Amino acid sequence: MSDRETFVQARRERWQALEALLSTVRLSEPSDWSEFARLYRSVCADLARAQALDLPEDVLRYLDRLASRAHNRLYRPPRGLGAAFLRTLFLEVPRAVRAEWRFVLLAHVLLYLPFLFGLIAAWWEPDFATKVLPESVLAEMEEGYAQSVIRTEGQNTMMAGFYVWNNVGIAFRCFVTGAFAGLGSIFYLVYNGLMLGTISGFLFAQGMGGNLTAFTASHTPWELTGIALAGAAGLKLGYALFVPEGRTRRASLARAAGALYRLVLGATLLLLIAALIEGYWSASTVSASIKYVFSGVGFVVVGGWLLWIGRGGAE
Repeated sequence: MSDRETFVQARRERWQALEALLSTVRLSEPSDWSEFARLYRSVCADLARAQALDLPEDVLRYLDRLASRAHNRLYRPPRGLGAAFLRTLFLEVPRAVRAEWRFVLLAHVLLYLPFLFGLIAAWWEPDFATKVLPESVLAEMEEGYAQSVIRTEGQNTMMAGFYVWNNVGIAFRCFVTGAFAGLGSIFYLVYNGLMLGTISGFLFAQGMGGNLTAFTASHTPWELTGIALAGAAGLKLGYALFVPEGRTRRASLARAAGALYRLVLGATLLLLIAALIEGYWSASTVSASIKYVFSGVGFVVVGGWLLWIGRGGAE
């Protein structure tokens, strides 16, 4: 028996097994993929051995083609990956928000109550603002909103990039610091709410509230909701780590991972949209009344997405 026949006969069975798996439309079981990977490694070794033995070209060509097909099947991206991501983004994110409504509600309270307190206190008593923010920052705010905020088109892209960096930075701090028993998330939610409210109240007291609201109205529904969702994810993270409910902390965190991923994904989407609106629309020459209508539509879209989309399926 020739070297070729001996080599092929000893390995033919596993080559045929790999061919059979390649002809299967879908490998659904983990054991199928494990066997597929084992056979693929064996064929690669067979190909290297055949080349070393200088076997005939037909054997080398067959093994090379078989190994290539197996490689492409094993390492190609899963089909429908884009559709699955969009489903997660637009259906599973709002379901996670509703499932974790306690953390989401608490995050909104921690953001909006300090905002309202700062707004009323600084509007009623402008000196209050100096107790929250440095006078240099307040002077900069006065200068920036002394007139309507209008930018040239050349500045839009640069500012949009800045807003992306700024918004994602705020969300990152609100989420990651939740690892400290949720205290970091609480701090950043309260701090950002108080700071934004104080600035708003101070500018209203100075007669510049109209310029401020004309600029901020359009992106507010997206930005503040995104910050609140990031804070909710941080609170959920702290709860999972420090109230494991009878599990190990690792098991508790693993159990919460899906909800954390969806909350952070939702926050990221909202903050990116807010940055684009703030960069390209908020400081445009469009009239304030149109921007207020745009803001109302934004609240309806964000609220409708988070409160209603995905209902009727598996919550």
